[in-house]
Amino acid sequence: MIILGAVLLVIGFIAGISILWTIGIVLVVVGAVLAILGGTGRRVGGRAHWF
Repeated sequence: MIILGAVLLVIGFIAGISILWTIGIVLVVVGAVLAILGGTGRRVGGRAHWF
């Protein structure tokens, strides 16, 4: 999710499309939060693992 957000940030910046920029920021933030929660061992969404 973080990689997809970063790609959308770059595409949005180069193409000048603000909606891609906004979606990219949201994906990067949500991906970072989920990665931090998963790294600390907390269950995310009621699941211990996402397979």
